[in-house]
Amino acid sequence: MQTINLKDAKAGFSSLVDDVIKGDFVTITRHGKPVAALVSIEAGEIARKALERKRSGLIAYLQAMPVDIPDRNSSPSREVIL
Repeated sequence: MQTINLKDAKAGFSSLVDDVIKGDFVTITRHGKPVAALVSIEAGEIARKALERKRSGLIAYLQAMPVDIPDRNSSPSREVIL
């Protein structure tokens, strides 16, 4: 994985694309903070598909639970002294 600042990335974009074609990942930084990544089409498609995957929410998870929930014991768990 290669990290390069934006100014240098602009100047050497062709060589960065060549590195990506060879399988390398390039992280582009601005003011020392990562802001973008240059990856191959294959890696980008894998990431896009992973982000598009629908996740079921809490309600769907709870609805999928078994319905055979035992009845709650209604007797007090301890004596209460008033």
